[in-house]
Amino acid sequence: MAATTSPQTKLLGRNSPQSLLVVRLGAMGDVIHTLAAVATLRRTLPDALIGWIIEERWAELLCTLQTPRWGARSPGRPLVDRVHTTNIAAWRHALSSPRTWGQIAVSVSDLRGIQYDVAVDFQGAIRSALIARLSQAPVLFGFGRPREKAASMFYTRRAVAEGSHIIEQNLSLASAVVQSALTVAPTDLPRDVRAEERVENLLKQNNLAEYAIVNPGAGWGAKKWPPERYGEVARELAARAGVRSLINFGPGEEKLARDTESASGGAALSLSLTLTELIAATRQARLFLGGDTGPMHLAAALGVPVVGIFGPTDPVRNGPFHTAAIALRSPASPTTHSRRNRVDEAMLGITVEDAVRAATKLLEGHRG
Repeated sequence: MAATTSPQTKLLGRNSPQSLLVVRLGAMGDVIHTLAAVATLRRTLPDALIGWIIEERWAELLCTLQTPRWGARSPGRPLVDRVHTTNIAAWRHALSSPRTWGQIAVSVSDLRGIQYDVAVDFQGAIRSALIARLSQAPVLFGFGRPREKAASMFYTRRAVAEGSHIIEQNLSLASAVVQSALTVAPTDLPRDVRAEERVENLLKQNNLAEYAIVNPGAGWGAKKWPPERYGEVARELAARAGVRSLINFGPGEEKLARDTESASGGAALSLSLTLTELIAATRQARLFLGGDTGPMHLAAALGVPVVGIFGPTDPVRNGPFHTAAIALRSPASPTTHSRRNRVDEAMLGITVEDAVRAATKLLEGHRG
């Protein structure tokens, strides 16, 4: 049967790509910030083969563990036709190993085997631009002013980043690919029925029918609000709104979770979840409370109301997007992406009552 051509593709002309490689390796929040632009490309180029190369640890944001990583799209892999993975962190620590070089060769061969027409580097780093080049796609798109300046020398076409929010900027790169102004399409994340059943059972066992998710962790110290305050907010939400809290935490954040749980007086419970399970749990949450982290951006992408507690990063660029949200930030917080572990003193000016008031307002609006 001959392939059909959509009206959108006809408008783009004969040079519309038939296959397209997305390069965004990590991390969690950055991948989620890219999903909207790729969903827009998918809507605009419905017949194109779209692949994505991503770090193995974040692949569940594109494809469930039980779903094949290529072939016909499905709820388990709703957005892309092929998921390519890499493991740069592990390779970097074992560059002298023949096994490492064998894995790299397999990864490169996998990319080249598709013969992509276009590669789009949303990351703007030297390593991501190099991977785009290694795919041997004849056309490489990237930002004219990427995060790492040297990355631009690998691109054959460059786009101007437009908009204040990183999602808007990513959309401007997608627009350059199709040479047409685009509007953001809804983000589509994988669904895993078995993971949803496991989460449902955990929630029932722990009496979490109506719950908020609190997330005390963050990528670096300056973005962290004290875990005791998260616990106090959870206690107040249970008392005032009848909403208990699920504490989300990642590897190395066990103490943060324990301190939050202790301060909550039994109103919050920490549960260890896989990434796929976190997606399932977030879908059902009534509210998310946390800093500028991947789980916060996941909640926003799923349309969950968000109270964002910001320190050195600016919510105008990094805040919750396309969901009901209140961003709390002190005017005295310096705007910087330096990974400082020292506490942002200005961030401590955000009080428990500030967070409770914002959360209550969103809960009431969401119920209505």
